[in-house]
Amino acid sequence: MNWVRTFQVAAAALAVVAAYLLFTDPRSDYLFAAAILMICSLFLSYRFHLKQRIDSRPADEEQD
Repeated sequence: MNWVRTFQVAAAALAVVAAYLLFTDPRSDYLFAAAILMICSLFLSYRFHLKQRIDSRPADEEQD
């Protein structure tokens, strides 16, 4: 299992846990934890988007 797949699974798991905490009782103290988990999964998914963009650039532009 490579690192990219590991981070994708971690992002999905964090999103599922955050959604569970959010929908069980939105007025509880777990709402803060759910927000933190959502932010972590957002950053992980954004990392994959940026990596894909960087990998798709031609090799000429990397030497600037």
